[in-house]
Amino acid sequence: MSLYRIKEIFYSLQGEGFHTGRAAVFIRFSGCNLWSGSEYDRVSAQCPFCDTDFTDTDGNNGGEYDASQLAETALSLWPNSKRPFVVCTGGEPLLQMDGQLIAALRGCVIAVETNGTVPAPPGIDWLTVSPKAGTTLRQTSGSELKLVYPQNGMDISQYEGFAFEHFFLQPVDSPKYPNAVMEAVEHCLANPKWRLSLQVHKLAGIK
Repeated sequence: MSLYRIKEIFYSLQGEGFHTGRAAVFIRFSGCNLWSGSEYDRVSAQCPFCDTDFTDTDGNNGGEYDASQLAETALSLWPNSKRPFVVCTGGEPLLQMDGQLIAALRGCVIAVETNGTVPAPPGIDWLTVSPKAGTTLRQTSGSELKLVYPQNGMDISQYEGFAFEHFFLQPVDSPKYPNAVMEAVEHCLANPKWRLSLQVHKLAGIK
């Protein structure tokens, strides 16, 4: 029986990308293949701008779960009888997600947010891929491609031919955030294939 290491499970609004503003249950998986999550080696991480705590299992509803326990806990946070929208995120959720868990969540709309370095298993309803500079992209299709922008050494035109329904630029959260916003806006205006994604949950002061 597989056990999944979970940092936290919580109910909030999606703050990024196509589903911005939509109520969702978030399952944050512990661990990532691009960074340890420890500040001491952030400089050498492949995504040093990461703004998420995904280490250990000590968050709200965190722990080790089997598939049925994880699905039951997530569904217990959904407020009504409508089909739950469940966002599996991280860290990197595809290091742990498998067919057993997808089957346990089958009554939900299953969304996954991944860095694209691990191929996605079948059965995911909404797949968001957020590539990082210097990595090998193994998932080149999905629902939306969401690039943190700008990233050193990244030519974003290389992604435009991939099979995604939507393309988003999300300004990197850094001390130079206003400059990143303007760069993203200018690129979206010059290349209408791309749309702007802002982290609305931060603007609203919610998790």
